Amino acid sequence: MKFRMAIIGAGNIAQNAHIPAYKNIDDIEVVAIADWNLERAQKAAENFPNCHAYRTVEEVLEHEEIDGVDICVWNESHAPVAIAAAKAGKHVLCEKPLATSVQEGMDIRKAVEENHVTFMLAVPRRYYPDSLLLAEMVQRGDLGDIYYGKCAMVRRRGTPIGWFTDSKKSGGGPVFDIGVHCIDLTWYLMNRPKPVSVSASVSHAIGNFKTKGVERWTALDHDMTVFDTEDSAVGMVRFENGAVLLFETSWAMNCREQQYTQICGTKGGAELEPLRVYTEENDYLTDKTFTTSGINRFEYEIRHFTECTKTGATPISSLDDAFTIMKILCGIYESAKCGHEILL
Repeated sequence: MKFRMAIIGAGNIAQNAHIPAYKNIDDIEVVAIADWNLERAQKAAENFPNCHAYRTVEEVLEHEEIDGVDICVWNESHAPVAIAAAKAGKHVLCEKPLATSVQEGMDIRKAVEENHVTFMLAVPRRYYPDSLLLAEMVQRGDLGDIYYGKCAMVRRRGTPIGWFTDSKKSGGGPVFDIGVHCIDLTWYLMNRPKPVSVSASVSHAIGNFKTKGVERWTALDHDMTVFDTEDSAVGMVRFENGAVLLFETSWAMNCREQQYTQICGTKGGAELEPLRVYTEENDYLTDKTFTTSGINRFEYEIRHFTECTKTGATPISSLDDAFTIMKILCGIYESAKCGHEILL
């Protein structure tokens, strides 16, 4: 029997990533799509046979027999949608970040655990072929103990237009939007050490720029615009095992654009995009590159979620991991606000 899925939110990420992935997965049936803009939900539902459109998750849960929900709404709606779905006994796949506060994350975890459903955070960078291969190497101990990580997702002029810059809807700026990707992946590849403190700074130096000649991601609801989020953030996370993670992220900063993940261990190190491993062989320094298969990360992510719901296995991007990253992200803002390192 096919897994019956409802998509909650028919905006950019649903239309550009999730819906195309579902169309290539035979054993999942999308039976409902909900969006506050019913016309948009109806248009999105046309991608699937026998798919119904609704305005809210509550309507979906009332009218449809479903196995799980895929949450693709504004960040501030992640918690109420996830909690409603979990209380109805539905499995939950949720776009990053988990929520907009640690308390909301705790509320989600409580609902998921009390109702014995599977929760998985959608962080597709964990599901790149190179990321999956490097994670296997780390878990086998090929690189030894990972003691240092460094990552960046830096745009020169790439601030989205729309709800992203309204903190009441987004919870934060590039830290929540793109910083979460590199911080999450690098922490995961460091073997998920327990974070103990964060020291960070955020900048509002550039703001709502009018630079010509640049393309900007535009939300479908771009007319609902407030601009009160940061441009960029930098910082350091310390871990219980002594390891350290440095990060930088920006929507707008006067520098070269860059995106990377780097880890260093006692036996070797590695970086992504592309995957390269730095080791020693026969007393010589050695650099290794790898050829991996081209899989669609969104398809792999969704398939993995449904497989975990059937087997009871813990997802690669589990609720515990999502909650830990939530603590780090909120710690970044707390440290920046108070001007010093804070304990987690």
